[in-house]
Amino acid sequence: MSPIETWGQMVRAEKEQSDRIRGVRPTDHWAQNTSLFCGNPNRTGDASIEEVRSRARPGETLLDVGAGGGRFALPLALTCRTVTAVEPSPSMCSVLRQALLEYNIGNVSIVEAGWLEACVEPADIVLCSHVVYGIEDIEPFVRKMDNCAGRLVVTVLFQSPPQSQMYGLWEQVHGEKRHGLPALPEFLPVLRQLGIRPQVTELDELPPRGFANLAEARQTIARRLLVTPQTEAMSRMERALGDWLDHRDGAWLIQGAKPLRPCVAVWEAAKR
Repeated sequence: MSPIETWGQMVRAEKEQSDRIRGVRPTDHWAQNTSLFCGNPNRTGDASIEEVRSRARPGETLLDVGAGGGRFALPLALTCRTVTAVEPSPSMCSVLRQALLEYNIGNVSIVEAGWLEACVEPADIVLCSHVVYGIEDIEPFVRKMDNCAGRLVVTVLFQSPPQSQMYGLWEQVHGEKRHGLPALPEFLPVLRQLGIRPQVTELDELPPRGFANLAEARQTIARRLLVTPQTEAMSRMERALGDWLDHRDGAWLIQGAKPLRPCVAVWEAAKR
């Protein structure tokens, strides 16, 4: 199979497994996770944001594909002339709108649509951060980013799938191996097949994200394992947590969880 075919097969396998385990796919997958995709636009110390910011020139425009609650769009709006945030999730768009009001940011426009359906004007930079993992039809997705970029396309993604820290626990709870989504090692061959040769910058590993208390750990892990209350799967998860959770430095962590390494892949837009 070609890299593009391999990518699509991996995404389909993960989605089919998730739908079978979950039973019913939610209409807005991100409704319970909005708090993870926002943030104070004035914050410092986020290496991914600083790496993207370093690529932007004064007065440039930016398209944020899959902007979520504005984790990148908000701080980059302080640098760029305008930011267009494309986001299909109504709950994420609601969080972003509230943040724009809270921080009095007026140069961000929101397009509530999927990327392939969105009607947008080209921008100097097209950014796509931690979105492509679940995009089954990856070729038109990347092609549109390239076509809409006046100067650069900037993508941010991990070396490993975002939920890979849960794979061992998934197998114990569900009795089957988790089908992993593609990540950077699969994305680079896709780009090469499309004739794109990006510059890749590896950033420092992120330590595993801990949980403030056991209740938060149970709730978050159950959501990521697609486990619902009062089921046998929930009972198995509860029994397994005693072996998988470790309390260190004031937080609850999943034992053996490997750090995730974010990477930034950048390429010059095709000349038209």
